[in-house]
Amino acid sequence: MKKRSAGILLYRQIDQQIEVLLVHPGGPFWAKKDLAAWSIPKGEILEEEDPFSAAQREFSEELGLPVPEGQTKDLGLVKQSSKEVLAWAIEGQLNTKQVKSNTFEMEWPPRSGASQTFPEVDKAAWFDLATAQQKMVKGQVALLERLAEHLEVPLPLAEETKTAAVSAPPASALTTGSTDVPVQTTLL
Repeated sequence: MKKRSAGILLYRQIDQQIEVLLVHPGGPFWAKKDLAAWSIPKGEILEEEDPFSAAQREFSEELGLPVPEGQTKDLGLVKQSSKEVLAWAIEGQLNTKQVKSNTFEMEWPPRSGASQTFPEVDKAAWFDLATAQQKMVKGQVALLERLAEHLEVPLPLAEETKTAAVSAPPASALTTGSTDVPVQTTLL
């Protein structure tokens, strides 16, 4: 049976442009990865747990903040590697400077016997839809397509997106005030 995760795609509109909130996974495996590495805040659905409740719980655990109130839009299920991800879109605001992720421990370096603590999320940032298509793990890009369809806004074509990947400024330079903010961590 495939693992199932649930998550929230938070979005906002700034100067008639849609932006989505994505998180960058913490830990040594993801440390030097940027393109196709970001994700919606999401996590595994626990046994007997309602999927939307799991999405809300994971959002709060990964960001240290509650899910902003707002109307939800079910974006359905996407397949990401060996798991399935259920997602909901919510329009809202979130200050990335206030994000404080939970942590996990793992043996690092490998086979060293030493244990290190890493944040589950090391960065959170707002991205326009074109940039988000490049930043997101490929299995989740369909969520952007579904959001754009729901909001009745255009989504760049694949060729336009490839150009955006080469010429897109870093999130910290976006004119909408988006920032690529390192996340504070807290032990849970």
